[in-house]
Amino acid sequence: MRPGKRGLLTTALTVVCAVTVLSAPGTAFASVAPAPTQKAAPTPTATPAPAATPAPDKDLEEVREKLDRLYHDAAVATDAYNAAEEKAKKQSAEIVALAKKIVEGRQKLEKLKDQAGAAARDQYRTGGLSSSVQFLLSDDPGQFLDGAGRVIQGQQAAKTLMAEKARTQGDLQQYADDASDRWQQLEANRKAKAAAKKKIEKQIDAAEKLQSRLEKKEKERLAQLEREAANKAQTAWLDTGVLEDVHGKASAQGEKAVKYATQQLGKPYVWGAEGPDSFDCSGLTSQAWAAAGHPVPRTSQEQWKQLQRVAVKDMRPGDLVIYFSDASHVGMYIGDGAIIHAPRPGRTVTITGAGSMPILGVVRPDA
Repeated sequence: MRPGKRGLLTTALTVVCAVTVLSAPGTAFASVAPAPTQKAAPTPTATPAPAATPAPDKDLEEVREKLDRLYHDAAVATDAYNAAEEKAKKQSAEIVALAKKIVEGRQKLEKLKDQAGAAARDQYRTGGLSSSVQFLLSDDPGQFLDGAGRVIQGQQAAKTLMAEKARTQGDLQQYADDASDRWQQLEANRKAKAAAKKKIEKQIDAAEKLQSRLEKKEKERLAQLEREAANKAQTAWLDTGVLEDVHGKASAQGEKAVKYATQQLGKPYVWGAEGPDSFDCSGLTSQAWAAAGHPVPRTSQEQWKQLQRVAVKDMRPGDLVIYFSDASHVGMYIGDGAIIHAPRPGRTVTITGAGSMPILGVVRPDA
């Protein structure tokens, strides 16, 4: 029972006892001295409030299930945030590259305009291009210097100059259009990031408030129920005989990835983090494989979409185990039916049974 409810109960019991005393037979409202031969009756006392008792397992199980849903929704939103972040980084880099091309294109266009102006002046004065301009624009200076067909070469050079100028102008317009598109996409991703961040914080805040209402003993019992649920799922998974045919040996890169992940044990889960001091689930797996020299997608959903899938019976250390139907969680298989993963807010990077959560499938980064 929560402290607020205990206070209300104590108050209610006190009022009930007072009403009982006031309505009991022989009770008077005026102060009356007792007869000499009689002793004053003892004044009834209020019944003490019952001691707080932990919530029953049924209620705590409901709390556990609700927490799972809240943290799952936060994980989905975290994947959306990370995806938007990755797209924003890519789009920002593309915008910078386009800006550089635009600067270079403008410089080239100015040069072409100068050459075109010089050619126009030469044509006005001499009816053709100057030898210096023709030489600069010629694809074969040696042939030009032979002196054969200078008039024809001059006309061709003029056409080449105009075509190059038009092409450069077209390129500039395309760069500008592409940059505009990237800016719009970048803005859309910023909004997506903001929305995802808001949802993450809302879900985590709700989960933390729910846990804060529990007494110490209830929190301890809740943690025990969580362990029991994970162990039950792992035992059921192992009882299927799934590991009987799992004998895969880690690749050289897989060993490096497992080593990196293992070195992060005990570091806190922080949504959106990818090290070195904290991680979310896909931040851990993506950084582990980056350290192994084989970059993989940043999010668990993209890891599921893009990496080669393998059967559970064929998995080997270093492979990534994807969880839940929406691919919202990922861990790294380390052998003997176990994974290493960053679980959720309030937890640290840890080792647990690979079957402790619903498995969607297994993917191999270095297939």
